Amino acid sequence: MRISTLGYVGKQGVKNIWRNKMFSLASVATMSACIFLFGLFFSIILNFQYIIRTAEEGVAITVFFDEDATQAQIDKIGEELRGRDDVSEVIYVSADEAWESYKQEYFKGKPELAEGFKDDNPLADSDNYEVYMKTSEDAGDLTARSKSLASTQQELVKFAQSLDGVRDVNKSDVVANTLTSVNKLVGYVSIAIIAILFGVSIFLISNTVTMGITVRKEEIAIMKYIGAKDFVVRSPFVIEGLIMGLFGAIIPLALLYMLYEKAVLYIMEKFRILQNIISFLPVSDVYKYLLPIGIVLGIGIGFIGSFFTVRKHLKV
Repeated sequence: MRISTLGYVGKQGVKNIWRNKMFSLASVATMSACIFLFGLFFSIILNFQYIIRTAEEGVAITVFFDEDATQAQIDKIGEELRGRDDVSEVIYVSADEAWESYKQEYFKGKPELAEGFKDDNPLADSDNYEVYMKTSEDAGDLTARSKSLASTQQELVKFAQSLDGVRDVNKSDVVANTLTSVNKLVGYVSIAIIAILFGVSIFLISNTVTMGITVRKEEIAIMKYIGAKDFVVRSPFVIEGLIMGLFGAIIPLALLYMLYEKAVLYIMEKFRILQNIISFLPVSDVYKYLLPIGIVLGIGIGFIGSFFTVRKHLKV
């Protein structure tokens, strides 16, 4: 194929946009709005999943030992737990540390209540291991990543209970089940939003290309009559869709990039109580995923919308 042919096809694609500038502008504007909403929801979902992962890192089970467990047994339990792929950290908490933590939590501001125990530690047999689980992203293989936090916790509890020298295992079913349910809900909502935006954008691109074909119907008929190849006739409309898709993605992505950090700062200043509870991803971490996805989505929607519209309306 000659370079001149490619040049002609490209110029005609740009001319098509100019000929139908109002429809093209409406398509780009509406598609930009769709991509903007997609980027907005994507950023929210990405941050929400980050918050969930941070919460998952704080979910732990507590393993208590038999009263007559030897130090060798306790060390062996720790080795067995650390050797699991779904465990990120195992921390030994002595009875004295457990009692100090208990006093700080429940006797805060009332030291006289703790004085009644003096040198007597009521939690003398409560030395334990705090076992923290890996998040789904930290898991080593696909099987582990596909498991929910609740199922992973249940497996870990059963394993810990089977170890020699273990008296009891405490866990939080409510936290694990809640985080798992929220994670699933976020996933379903993401898929639904993406599907809706994808369909709307393809519809708009298709309508614009159809209008271009209608306007150039006589010109296309003449081109075909004098022997123009299918590629020369069809390609300008596909180029038109690609250009609209590209601009329909670049505009909202640039706008979101400028607004993201301002929005985060506004939220943290407006709701200061959140500063010690949650944190947001920096814009670079968000755009590491959003930028390529947004560009590919825009170009892909432009290509699909124009390509199949051309095949439907141009029987060449």
